[in-house]
Amino acid sequence: MPKLHALIVLAIIEVLSLSPVLADQLVSFKSAPYRLGQLQQRLAQERGDAPERTSDTVEGWLSKPEGNGPFGAIVLLHGCSGLHDDVRKHFAELATGWGYVLLAVDSLATRGIKQSCTRLMPARQGDALGALAYLSGAPFVDPRRVVVIGSSQGGDVALDLASEVQTNIFDVPEGLQFKAAVAYYPLCSVAGPKLEIPTLIMIGELDDWSAAHSCETWMKTRRADGAAAKLIVYQGAYHAFDVPDLAKGVRAYGHWLKYDADAARRSVLELQTFLASQLSSTTSR
Repeated sequence: MPKLHALIVLAIIEVLSLSPVLADQLVSFKSAPYRLGQLQQRLAQERGDAPERTSDTVEGWLSKPEGNGPFGAIVLLHGCSGLHDDVRKHFAELATGWGYVLLAVDSLATRGIKQSCTRLMPARQGDALGALAYLSGAPFVDPRRVVVIGSSQGGDVALDLASEVQTNIFDVPEGLQFKAAVAYYPLCSVAGPKLEIPTLIMIGELDDWSAAHSCETWMKTRRADGAAAKLIVYQGAYHAFDVPDLAKGVRAYGHWLKYDADAARRSVLELQTFLASQLSSTTSR
């Protein structure tokens, strides 16, 4: 019996050693400010002042796999209703299980905002770029292998950041850029005509908040000399098709949100494949 007990203990230890470590840590960082224009800089110089680059302090949840890295990393951007624990933990488990660091940005609670579905938000692109700068300074992250993933409004931000028009708007260190972008059910109308980084878009056919046909139109009209883009439209799926808590469906802000198990499963496989192609250590050399 003692020998059997010892074997069981060893088996448990072996399984645990193969499991990803999911240690969530609340961290804070500065949102990237807008880059000052020439007029703003000249007026500040005439006043004898140093040009002001104000930015908010933002919080986020950091999760990392076991080991020293350097790992590829993901900046996760929530929708207009905020960062929900179940969604954050789902992505954290996926990311760390695949060997990536995850930083889930909380743009709303940080600022004392309950929702941004019916009100204007500060530029969330700055939050994402601030998260990128934070991760790039971490010794366990490879700064050349950081992807941005956003859902709904967060997907809008991810698409915006992937577009050429955003490259010089924010004041970030030279050469700091996301490796790729993933957008779940975004408004594709926010995307510029040319992408700077490879982008994956996943959306439901019946989405009445972020129309799939808008994404299909953008795919046909975007500039061919931009980075690669892949659009996947899940037949019969609605907005928030990957959120299990919405299994019964719910109407929010005039739109229908509903979980679709098949679409969710397939989207995870697509995400895993896309991240593997973009975050492989060999692709950054």
